[in-house]
Amino acid sequence: MKDKKVRRQYRKLRVRKKLRDQRSGRPRLSVHRSLHYIYAQVIDDAHGRTLAFASSLSKELRDQLPSGKNLAAAKAVGELIARKALAAGVRQVAFDRGGNLYRGRLKSLADAARAAGLEF
Repeated sequence: MKDKKVRRQYRKLRVRKKLRDQRSGRPRLSVHRSLHYIYAQVIDDAHGRTLAFASSLSKELRDQLPSGKNLAAAKAVGELIARKALAAGVRQVAFDRGGNLYRGRLKSLADAARAAGLEF
């Protein structure tokens, strides 16, 4: 029986491989969720560059959010990453949930990014 960390790494690789097969040249919206914060970045894998970055620790959101680990924080990060991605000229992305289930904070972030204009 493999330990939990190894199984999580395999799951992440499986999700990323599936995205790579489906993506067709679109940048990747990668989301990392920790216990206290949520991070999102738009990555151009072809050139190995980060095009846009936002988190619940960003200067724009730090004063507005009482906590960085709730649904309201995830929604604010989703709106911010969408604004930054649109400013960088990115309209379509592939959503990389990083092996996490699509619910809760990840779903809130994705819905807010879609409402702000990103397509995925």
